Amino acid sequence: MTLPATSANLGPGFDAAGLGLSMHLTVEAHPATAFAISATGRDAALCGVLENNLIVDTYRDVLKLAGVSAVPLHLTLHNEIPLGMGCGSSAAALLAGIALADHFGGLKLTDAAIVAEASRREGHPDNVAACWYGGFTVSADDNGTIACATFPGDPAWQMLLAVPMASLSTKKARALLPESYSRADAVFNVQRSSLLVAAFAQRRLDLLATAMQDRMHQPYRTEACPLLKTLLPLAAEPEVAGVALSGAGPSVLLFLAPETTLLAAEIRVATVLDATVERLPLHIANGVARTVL
Repeated sequence: MTLPATSANLGPGFDAAGLGLSMHLTVEAHPATAFAISATGRDAALCGVLENNLIVDTYRDVLKLAGVSAVPLHLTLHNEIPLGMGCGSSAAALLAGIALADHFGGLKLTDAAIVAEASRREGHPDNVAACWYGGFTVSADDNGTIACATFPGDPAWQMLLAVPMASLSTKKARALLPESYSRADAVFNVQRSSLLVAAFAQRRLDLLATAMQDRMHQPYRTEACPLLKTLLPLAAEPEVAGVALSGAGPSVLLFLAPETTLLAAEIRVATVLDATVERLPLHIANGVARTVL
């Protein structure tokens, strides 16, 4: 099973819009006499710890709630998704655990049921919907049922993800947000989130500079996500089509303008970032891929 990284919120699409990214978590599972994990890739040491492992804990819990005994598994993981960086690592792990429970427990869950269960556990549907379905996804929680629509996106669109060294927990990032917003700010975000959906549906990169503007979460997270303050002004420059905080941060996602090469964008970004910031070239990714052998 292969699950993509995701970037949620995407400017004004707070808790609603998500995008599949071309970094993946790959999970291979086999029945075993006891739970075990072999991990490679990014943050392999953390991914390979059995205690408080989100994939294993979710797998066990889903089966427990269904009244099904959990078959011990040997998991082989290869991870490309930065942990705690606003790239949907927890969404991928949750979905992996639920999908494993579905398969080994014979639960026969639909795609919609898997996404709904993951959304319930995550607390919001944007990352899990984008991870499961891929492309650009907008979703809403309707009393536990997740309504969503997905556009595959344009595979020619290029992105650059700026990843700092220090991570930021989603809980801490959410604590920075206010309890209420002005009508002007609400209208501002409704306009731009509507435009954001149209931009992806019509493959209009030229709309992103405006469509990714936000007053609901990004201004309140700037101090905890200093890369945003540094990179957001680049949305007005010719090399960049749009800039947004990735998920709750601290990573920042930049969409390249159509006439810009990746090299030109990296050179421009390098003038405002120090060498400790990792820069990852990305494309829009498809959703989960499952293979049963």
